Amino acid sequence: MDSLFAHSLLVVTGKGGVGKSTVAASLGLAASQRGMRTIVVEVAERDDVSHALGTSDAAGPHRERAVSERLHHISIDPQRAMEEYLRQQLPVGALAGLLLRSRMFTAFTAATPGMRELLTIGKVWELAQHNGRTGGAEPYDLVVLDAPATGHCLAMLQTPRTFASVARVGPVAKRGHAVASFLGDPLRTAVLAVSTAEEMPVSETLQLRSRLREDLGLDLDLVVVNAIVPHRFSGSDERTLRAAPPSPARHAALFAAAWADHQRAQIARLRQGLEDVAIVTLPFVFQGAVDRAALEQFSRELDA
Repeated sequence: MDSLFAHSLLVVTGKGGVGKSTVAASLGLAASQRGMRTIVVEVAERDDVSHALGTSDAAGPHRERAVSERLHHISIDPQRAMEEYLRQQLPVGALAGLLLRSRMFTAFTAATPGMRELLTIGKVWELAQHNGRTGGAEPYDLVVLDAPATGHCLAMLQTPRTFASVARVGPVAKRGHAVASFLGDPLRTAVLAVSTAEEMPVSETLQLRSRLREDLGLDLDLVVVNAIVPHRFSGSDERTLRAAPPSPARHAALFAAAWADHQRAQIARLRQGLEDVAIVTLPFVFQGAVDRAALEQFSRELDA
């Protein structure tokens, strides 16, 4: 993890439902326990990570909140990000307030393709600045972004470059170029894929690497394969089970063996398609919701 935590921003993405939020929170915990001032960022007004971490809402929604001494959390609201951006760009406070109160202006920005993504990733970029944060706010050593699912994440990462090329001059172009340069720098930005050992998530992970290389000039820095069940039976054990009289226990044991075999085959497929990318696994947790104790366990396993 040393090389991974040397970045300023970790982008955690993958197919929906594979445990991205769990991995993002676990990475945030691992970094903070190393002494790094870390913030875990959620987007699209989601708040899954804060519930798992047990974050208090005392600071108010969509604000930077302390989980512990070195670990923080925020859920980004694009509307609030736009308000913050306008107040930075417009020297006259009254003009900024007038624009923000204008229904036509709000509707225009909401309808502009990619604007919400640009505002969101622009706020992530601001959080990841080691110098010159807005209002002189204290900088973070590491930002962990619990990004949207693969396709939406790729579109969000491409948005600053698109706006910069279209606007060409002015504050939007300047901001777009700065964010695009930051995201395209492999020394500052790392991309992690989360997958489960199933056919569709594995296929999406392989496609993600190809798109990252073609569209952004980046590569995957790590793949985390989540929810792995233990392989409990040897080949002779399985033959013995198949020869045994039918029973619920026999059926459950054979199902567990087949599940583990299938997962091993999918991990082998990932390793073949991502020969030079590190792959780590996390165990299946037999509980309804991931809590702080499970995140602590995952953070230790990732950091090991």
